Amino acid sequence: MPPPPHPPSFSAADDPWIEVRTGHRYHRVGLRELLLDAHTFDDLAVPHPPAASGLLRIAVALTARVTALDDPDLNASQWNRLRRDDFAAGRFDADRVNAYFDSGQNCWDVFDPLRPWMQDPSLREECESTAGIDALVPGRPSGNNLAWFAPHAPHTQTPVPTRRALQHLLIHHFYGRFGTCTPRTPSSGTASKNLRGGPLRTSVSFHPLGRTLHETLLAGLPLFRGDEQPVPDRCPWEEPQPPDPLAAPHSITWPGRLLTGRSVHALLLLPGDDGTTVRDTYFTWATRHPNPEATDPYLAYHLDLSKEVAHRRTVRRADADRAWWRELDTLALAPDEEGPTRRPAIFDTLNDLPPPLRRTLRVRVIGFEQNTTKAIDHQWYTALTPPLLHWAHEHDPARAQRIADCCRAAELAAEQLAIHTNDAWRTATAPHGTAPSQTKKKPPAGKARKNCVWARQALHRYWPLAEQVFWRLLEDPGTSPHTAFAQAAVTALRQSTTHARARDRAAARALAEAVAGIVRRTADPAPRSI
Repeated sequence: MPPPPHPPSFSAADDPWIEVRTGHRYHRVGLRELLLDAHTFDDLAVPHPPAASGLLRIAVALTARVTALDDPDLNASQWNRLRRDDFAAGRFDADRVNAYFDSGQNCWDVFDPLRPWMQDPSLREECESTAGIDALVPGRPSGNNLAWFAPHAPHTQTPVPTRRALQHLLIHHFYGRFGTCTPRTPSSGTASKNLRGGPLRTSVSFHPLGRTLHETLLAGLPLFRGDEQPVPDRCPWEEPQPPDPLAAPHSITWPGRLLTGRSVHALLLLPGDDGTTVRDTYFTWATRHPNPEATDPYLAYHLDLSKEVAHRRTVRRADADRAWWRELDTLALAPDEEGPTRRPAIFDTLNDLPPPLRRTLRVRVIGFEQNTTKAIDHQWYTALTPPLLHWAHEHDPARAQRIADCCRAAELAAEQLAIHTNDAWRTATAPHGTAPSQTKKKPPAGKARKNCVWARQALHRYWPLAEQVFWRLLEDPGTSPHTAFAQAAVTALRQSTTHARARDRAAARALAEAVAGIVRRTADPAPRSI
C-alpha cells in the first residue's frame, strides 16, 4: 500500500518567495535567508510596492527580535549604542537568527491547519463560502466587477503560485479595501459582512534605504517612545492561539503589534495539491472593534488644530500625480517646528546613525492611491530620493527652511493657477449676457470643484517646470520662491492655452486676467491669518 500523501506545506521562513537584488542579479529567498544574508543584498526587488511596504515592516520587526533591540527597558542612549554595534558587526548574528526561526513558539507554515502564517484557520467553519482566488489578486475582477483588463472570471479562476499569493496576502493585511465581503458568523456572534480599510490604506510610506539590506533594516527600526507596555508584545505568528474576532484588540505594543499586528482583514489560503499554488481563499473581516490609536513610524501626518482632538490628526494621503520632491518640506523640518505636518517618526532616530551611513542614506517612497470609503484602488507607485539627511533641520537649519519655503511656494502657485484658470474658463465659456457665476453651481461644502480642461493641461505642464525651479532655487538662496514659481505657473498657462488665445478673443482676455491674478496672488501672497 502506498504511503499517505504529505499535506501541502510552504514555509514563509525557508521556502523562497521574496525577490531580492544584488547588483544586477535577482533571486528569491525566505524570511530566514533574508536576514542571514541581508548584508549581501542591495535591496528588495518585490514587484508590487504595497507588498514591499508590508514586507519591510515585517522584516524590521524580525530585526528587532534577532538583535534584542526590542527591549523596551533600554533607554535611548543604550538603544542607540546597541544599534551602532549591530551596524559595526556588518551582518546579523546567524545563531540568533536561526534560534528565532527554529523556536517552536513561532509558526511559519502557510498551510498549517492550526496556525497558518498570517491567516485565520477558523474561517473554514465561520464563513459560508470561499471568496475565490480572484478576490486575493489585485487587478483581477471578482464579485460583480467587470473584466476590463484581465481575462479572469468566476468560471476560469487560475491558481496563483504560493510565493506570489503571500505577497498579495500582505497587500490585503496592510492596504485592504472597504466594502462587503463573505459573511462571517463567529461561534458566539451574529453574521456580518462589512469590511473596514486596512491600517495603511490610502497612505504614502517613507522608508530609510541603506547601502545594503542589513543597513536598511537597522535604520528602519523605530525607537520605543512609550512609558510601559502592559501586555507582551507579539507579532501575529508569535501568538499562541488564532485571533478571536469578538475579543477587544490588544493595545498597540512596540515593535511587533505596531508594525505587523493591526490588520482588520482575515484571510485563509487554500493550497493546491502540492502546496506550490493557492487555488482558493477565504476573505472576510477580522474584528468589529475600532483599532487603538497608533502612530506608524513611516507615515507623515497632517494636523488641523481647528478640529476636535479625536479628528485633528490625519495621515498624508498617497497621490500618484505627486512628485516625491513635494514631500521634502515634511521630511526636512524637525517635528517641533511650526507647521501643519509632522514628518515620519523614523526620521527622529536617523541622526544617531554612523556618519558614513547617514551621508549616504536615501529614502524609499511607497504610495498606494486608493478610495477612502470604497473598494477602489487607483494606482500604486514608488520612488527613491537622493541622500537627503544632510538637508535635515538638525544638520542645516537654513537649508531645511529654504526647502520648506520653496515647497510651500510651489503649492501656492499651483493652487492659484488652478483657481484663476478655472475662473477664466467660466468667463470665456459663459453665454453672452450671462454672469460667469450663474453658469456653474457651487460645489457642496467640503467638496472641491473639478478642474476644467485648461486647468488640467496647465497643471500638467506646471509641475515639471516647478521641479526645475525648485532645484535651481536651492542653489540660489537670493531669489524669491514666490516670484519664481509664479513665473513657472504663468509659463505653463500660456504654453497650454496658445491655441485657445489665438482662436477666441474672449478666451484671450479671460486668460490675461488669469495671468495677472496668478502673479498678484502668488508673487506677493497675502499674509495668512493665524
